[in-house]
Amino acid sequence: MAPKASLLDAKGGKKDVALDAAIFGVEIKPHLVHEAVRAEMNGHRAGTFASKSRGMVSGGRAKPWRQKGTGRARAGTVRAGQFTGGGHIFAKSPRSFDLKINRKAQRAALRSGLAAHAGEGSLALIKADLFAAPSTKVAAALIAASGLKAPIVVVCLDEESNVAKSFRNLPKTAVVSPSELEVAAVVWARSLVVTEAALPLVETRAK
Repeated sequence: MAPKASLLDAKGGKKDVALDAAIFGVEIKPHLVHEAVRAEMNGHRAGTFASKSRGMVSGGRAKPWRQKGTGRARAGTVRAGQFTGGGHIFAKSPRSFDLKINRKAQRAALRSGLAAHAGEGSLALIKADLFAAPSTKVAAALIAASGLKAPIVVVCLDEESNVAKSFRNLPKTAVVSPSELEVAAVVWARSLVVTEAALPLVETRAK
């Protein structure tokens, strides 16, 4: 059966539109989706944390007390971690959390996410001309009439600012451009809304 999406009108009416089966009708591969989401989430981590080791803190040039005869454990420097002001035992240092994922696997994961939405009927298309001016009220009414469930990801072009401004203030709704669409966002969303003009760019990104 050919994959389809609902084209929504201003009153919540739906019209079925055929989709590219090579993108929206593929076999879903959960393992690739998992790898892609892990890579994307790790890529957002800054990894800039750092703390000082015993070699970085000041002081401690001489032994704090002599080796024997005090009844205390031997100590060579107050830079050691057990002393107040000493360095951290296993000091953190900046690192990269990036995970490598092949480009083909990344695109296959995106196709799997899009195909899952198409198969579940949670993918909808809208026309940008429904929003002659920014209106959160119109966007909320459109979502309510269509029966789409939050969280929602709306994909629109940068020049379709009226669409972005209309949807961005809705709760549990994210607005992204086709170039910013990630597998993690597709998986997070229970409903995916794409403008007709943005659909070809989403398809190109997934091919």
